[in-house]
Amino acid sequence: MRVTQNLDFRRLRAAQGVSQIGSQIGILALPLAALQVLHASAFEVSVLTAAQVVPFLLIGLPAGVWVDRLPRRPILIISDLMRAVLLLTVPLAYALDLLTLGQLYVVAFGQGVATVFFDVAYQSYLPDVVEPDQLTDGNAQLELARSASQLIGPSAGGWLISVLKAPVALCADALSFLFSAFMVSRIPRDREKPVARGGPRASWSVLRKEIGEGLAFVRRHRLLAPVAGVGALLNFSYGMVAAIFTTYAVRELGFSAAKLGTLMAIGALGVVLGAFVARGLSQRLGTGPSIVLGALLNGVGPLCSPAAPASATEVVITCGLFLQSFGVVLFNVNQVSLRQSITPRPLMGRMTATIRFVMWGTLPVGSLCSGALASAFGLHRALWMSAAVGALAFLGVLFSDVRTAGTRNSPLTPVTTGTAAAGVPSMADAPVES
Repeated sequence: MRVTQNLDFRRLRAAQGVSQIGSQIGILALPLAALQVLHASAFEVSVLTAAQVVPFLLIGLPAGVWVDRLPRRPILIISDLMRAVLLLTVPLAYALDLLTLGQLYVVAFGQGVATVFFDVAYQSYLPDVVEPDQLTDGNAQLELARSASQLIGPSAGGWLISVLKAPVALCADALSFLFSAFMVSRIPRDREKPVARGGPRASWSVLRKEIGEGLAFVRRHRLLAPVAGVGALLNFSYGMVAAIFTTYAVRELGFSAAKLGTLMAIGALGVVLGAFVARGLSQRLGTGPSIVLGALLNGVGPLCSPAAPASATEVVITCGLFLQSFGVVLFNVNQVSLRQSITPRPLMGRMTATIRFVMWGTLPVGSLCSGALASAFGLHRALWMSAAVGALAFLGVLFSDVRTAGTRNSPLTPVTTGTAAAGVPSMADAPVES
């Protein structure tokens, strides 16, 4: 059976697709609310960007333990509802003329906390909704839904912001999270496979022990460790670029919200193409080579923004966004499928949380660094330095066992059982990954 014939998977895909459209609107609207309504500086906008991802550093690891101890479906629903409520406070405060930068920081941070739990639970929940041999196809379908959102969201967001102002446009993002919560609630409770859990309460010693098991599993694994390291460097560079790109485009290039949203939407066609070809490329090249290629394109694409000449600024920037978005999909579909295939299910939440902690934990650091660089050297030079950081990240997977993983000579065998005991990290030497 194809994964698209799975009704519960279609519900999960619909939830993600619509909420991603809203999130794309929010990606534009939140910093533009700070820039246009509150006249924030480049550094203040970078702090706002950092506030959304710093929870991955603060609570990312214990979140993995809690996700492994609790049913994942309710976590997804509650996280969506929390994000919707937080976002709705922004247009309300704007209507009452009470909006402040401090409130935007609180909303961004609260959204980040909810996103930590949602993302860890979401990637751990997918193997319950699809069969093991459908993981790559399932992840590719979800990336296709995300690609459609990146095609529709930025352009729709740009026009909404132009007509309604940035704070009011956040209502669309809030509504998308409400829809997501509704769709996930329609997935039957018994779809989630039973796992022995200890409940939400755990002593500090137990919490530390279980966090340590997740860290050790990733750190000692000859495939997961390099993937996590490369992802961390790519995200560090992305955090740097994302924190100042909107400010650079608006203040130095003179882009309107509508133009910026349109260019981002056209660049997102790379996500559409990537989602369509990810499975075929993975079957032709192998999982590992696809990860390497994805990391290469992901790192090179951002260089186009500072390199864009005045005679073709929009074209070159759009091409860079296209390359990067294509690389992101190729990298993500294959590395997530790899992780889900080789991790025992009792460790799935902690593995995901550990990877997210390592990969996403560099985002706020990158955001703050680029804000400081922009203040010291100007936006254009800071954008050059930010993009250059990720350009060579692909070497970390090229010169590792990831390069041959999932090829004809090194097939991947799905792992559906396992133990959460401390001895699990010895999987690094198992034939599953070789």
